[in-house]
Amino acid sequence: MSGEREVREILISEEFQGERVDSALAKILQLSRSVVADLLNAGDVLQGKKPLSKSDRVEPGDKLRVRMPAPFDPLALHETPIADLEIVHDDDDVVVINKPVGVAAHPSPGWTGPTVLGGLLARGIRIATTGSQERQGIVQRLDVGTSGLMLVAKNESSYQTLKNQFRAREVKKIYHTVVQGHMDPSEGTIDAPIGRHPREDYRFAVVADGKPSITHYSLIEYFAGATLLRVELETGRTHQIRVHFTALRHPLVGDLAYGGDPVLADRLELRRPWLHAIELSFAHPRTGTPLTFSSAYPADLKRALELLSTH
Repeated sequence: MSGEREVREILISEEFQGERVDSALAKILQLSRSVVADLLNAGDVLQGKKPLSKSDRVEPGDKLRVRMPAPFDPLALHETPIADLEIVHDDDDVVVINKPVGVAAHPSPGWTGPTVLGGLLARGIRIATTGSQERQGIVQRLDVGTSGLMLVAKNESSYQTLKNQFRAREVKKIYHTVVQGHMDPSEGTIDAPIGRHPREDYRFAVVADGKPSITHYSLIEYFAGATLLRVELETGRTHQIRVHFTALRHPLVGDLAYGGDPVLADRLELRRPWLHAIELSFAHPRTGTPLTFSSAYPADLKRALELLSTH
């Protein structure tokens, strides 16, 4: 690969009047907000000779020069075999994996660690769908710090069918999480819109103009100063569980980015949020057969529960 990066000239139209440049460019270039934020932070978006920042606003007639992200190299995916990536189910149309902590769903700017797609390719499991190469087949993502079940489509037909199931909220996603404090009431629904944090671009928050976000929860067990919950997502926003429980002043144990207590996390030997995707149900995209898969807690989360039980 040459490594050369395309420079694109953008003329802002009236529909983007007064919009933040990161939001406008994400729509115009069909890139994620985080990728656009990386370009802005690197000085790769210019108006004349002036580098723009994320909070700058654009007006009709503005001319921007954008140095686009480097082309994705699919060969890089072969460099990330993952020994503890468990294949739970594999057929001609879908693969269900048990993702270990510390693994990203797919490559992204700034991430140099292992990815689910790289791990699958290293096992000889090939994904053939349209869309951006680095996200092929990904119909559902888990954070790097979240373990558990994740679904990947292996061909275009399955990808579109599963995407439609997610949009129609027909896929059942069950998580277990431990939050700080005692949840009261012990079961309920959190219905609060989620969007980018107004000041910290790497985080999300409950904001008035966010996307509709619905989380259902119920009690599994109370501990001293913490609660183990069953959580079912009706929507699938980025960081949804973490954001919703933080908004209720019950951040996830170990989630230091969203207000978790570092002293408690250290006592429980946790290096990530206590959050695990434990159950996944969907209709097989080709046959329509209902499928349900489950996943046991990994060692670090079991250890944290043991330590909670002794206090």
